[in-house]
Amino acid sequence: METSDVANDLADILVTEEEIHAKLAELSRRIEADYEGREILLVGVLRGAVMVMADLARELRAHVEMDWMAVSSYGSGTKSSGVVRILKDLDSDLTGRHVLIVEDIIDSGLTLSWLLENLRSRGAASVEICALLRKPDAVKVEVPVKYIGFDIPNDFVVGYGLDYAEKYRNLRAVAVLAPHVYS
Repeated sequence: METSDVANDLADILVTEEEIHAKLAELSRRIEADYEGREILLVGVLRGAVMVMADLARELRAHVEMDWMAVSSYGSGTKSSGVVRILKDLDSDLTGRHVLIVEDIIDSGLTLSWLLENLRSRGAASVEICALLRKPDAVKVEVPVKYIGFDIPNDFVVGYGLDYAEKYRNLRAVAVLAPHVYS
């Protein structure tokens, strides 16, 4: 979906599709250098990270394994609830593995902080984080993120996997959702 298809629902375009792909290529080169000679298990956080995970994995020039986990701290609203629930656990054993958590967005950091500790407790050799977006003004818990795409304002954003009421995930850019849509 192009931004022009839902222009009346969007207040501002923050990151274009071209900027996203350029940033994922840049992050991929760093990841390749940092993990040279080691196998990586990419752990995507459903559902928002589907687009990021797919494009990051395609950009990497090395074999990677992928697994998915679904955790939630969101209801149907626009703010994090702070309560973390596992909706789908990993199929992979993490013992001795180099794990790279792939996230769409970091806002409060509450969910990601919990997830980081949970995966570390499973015996992984290392656990790092790659996130396309971060909202520095929304952070409640500092989380060590090794690979960050873009810092964005503390607005409600959609696109590139991010949704509002399961809509806008297939928008090719990241945009601020106009308040009249969710008010």
